[in-house]
Amino acid sequence: MKLPVQIRFGLTGILLLVALAVAGPWLTPYAPDAVDLHAIARAPSTTHWLGTDELGRDLMSRLLSAARISLMIGFLSALGAGVIGVTVGGLSGFCGAWVDEILMRITEVFQTIPLLPLTLALGVIFQPGIGSVILIIGLMGWMETARVTRSGFLSLRDSAFVEAARSAGAGVPRIVVRHLIPNVSGQIAVATTLGVGRAIIVESGMSFFGVGVQPPVASWGNMLYGAQSSMTTQPWLAVAPGVLILITVVAVNFAGDGLSDLFQRRG
Repeated sequence: MKLPVQIRFGLTGILLLVALAVAGPWLTPYAPDAVDLHAIARAPSTTHWLGTDELGRDLMSRLLSAARISLMIGFLSALGAGVIGVTVGGLSGFCGAWVDEILMRITEVFQTIPLLPLTLALGVIFQPGIGSVILIIGLMGWMETARVTRSGFLSLRDSAFVEAARSAGAGVPRIVVRHLIPNVSGQIAVATTLGVGRAIIVESGMSFFGVGVQPPVASWGNMLYGAQSSMTTQPWLAVAPGVLILITVVAVNFAGDGLSDLFQRRG
């Protein structure tokens, strides 16, 4: 089956970014934290393709190192949010009645809270770092997945194949895992994919405000934070991580929108 152009474009961008992140140590001759006192705040050149920062560190090396951190946070946060969302939405849709009412009211409360201010507040409370950023974004990004899972479960829980499974003696866990989740996996995949882009943006915001990934570990967000004092004199320090954030989010959104259109046509 030929994939839609949106999905192919998005997957190509994502795979290219992942390949660059993984191959980063072999693509540049400099360590991300190596300081060259003779090349402080240099503009892009044949020696340092994207220039150096105020400490003389090679920007390309730091960007590729930061790519591993930012992409890891994006994918793991989205995965964690997906697991929470499927659990909450599955319980809500399958059980119905008062369980559905309580869980959906909780979901609505979370959805009314602005995401970035809340994650910034939690970032201040918890010790900033990679693990806490993944945990915070995962805990704050499950609501959309919960809603699509609940919707799918509500439409399927009384269907003929579920009734047949019950008649054959299948228990609730087997019905959910073998029959319900596979039939809503498309919607779950779309919500989780779009969550990757959202997680990278939130991580960038947290790191930009100093409550995310902490130096000397590089992420695209804290690289932007470090570049804000030299926007006019060294614009390349802000442009490079900003462009990579933009490319990543656009690629992920293209893949997510393409998957959404694909599953809608199948439906």
